[in-house]
Amino acid sequence: MMQYELESGESDSETELQEAFAKGIIKPGLNIEENDKKTYVNNEVALNRILNNIVLKLPWVERLDLNSKPAAMAPELAAKLQEEREKQAKLGKAKDPVLNDFERETMFLRQAQAAALDGLSRLKELGIPTKRPDDYFAEMAKTDSHMQKVRGALQRRQQILERAEKVRHIRKMRKVNKDLQKQAKVQKINEKREFLEQVKKYRKKMTTDLDFLDLKPKRKQTPGNSNKKQPMNKKAEAKRKFKNEKYGMGGRKKGRKHNTKESAAGLPDKHKSGNRPGGKVGKSVPRPGKSKRMKQKSGKRR
Repeated sequence: MMQYELESGESDSETELQEAFAKGIIKPGLNIEENDKKTYVNNEVALNRILNNIVLKLPWVERLDLNSKPAAMAPELAAKLQEEREKQAKLGKAKDPVLNDFERETMFLRQAQAAALDGLSRLKELGIPTKRPDDYFAEMAKTDSHMQKVRGALQRRQQILERAEKVRHIRKMRKVNKDLQKQAKVQKINEKREFLEQVKKYRKKMTTDLDFLDLKPKRKQTPGNSNKKQPMNKKAEAKRKFKNEKYGMGGRKKGRKHNTKESAAGLPDKHKSGNRPGGKVGKSVPRPGKSKRMKQKSGKRR
């Protein structure tokens, strides 16, 4: 930045800068002093010296640095690329491989493959294993208590997600049921309206068809839909017979021992001997008391 000496000789300040801008001494933008253009020199000696200073003086196993050429391409891929290049050259559309993203990435991949193969061979020569053995055991960096906390947090998160999914499903089902109820209600209203219209037509003698009165149409007789009672198997039949003998044939049991009008009036009941099967209906005589029976027995003995 250029430094402007003001008449007062004092150092620059905000007020002085504003005054200089008002007088036109400073213009909007950066005020850069135009010096000679910087020249760049390729000093290979200095660069090599710095490189030697920063290179680690350690064995290769500690550095693992590799310089390798790209690996060979597959014959099929190489032939395909060569045909594509020749085709583009004929059309005058040949491109620089550096500007082609696909070819550049392919070159990086080939070079990485070659470096990996070279590094594996060197490690094998040095006797350094490159594969983990089957019985390899590594101590965990985290303690068991910490992992239990992590597992508990994951389980709680899973439960929250499951609960949210369940609530979402319940809400969806409620909405579906509500829509179905609305549809059923609308259908019922439409059926009622149609039924009333048919009744009006019949009253006005516009039609003589009474099929609309069949609210419940008869079900068609199909082999799987038979109204006949299916026969019971032997086991079920024996079970039903045992329950009938134990509990009776069904029907009302309550109030069977209550007095009736006939029994309260002293009339012969159907359960007495006069009305029993084989007895004389209408000629039943009430049984005498105990004292009369004793007199009758004593008179017979005499």
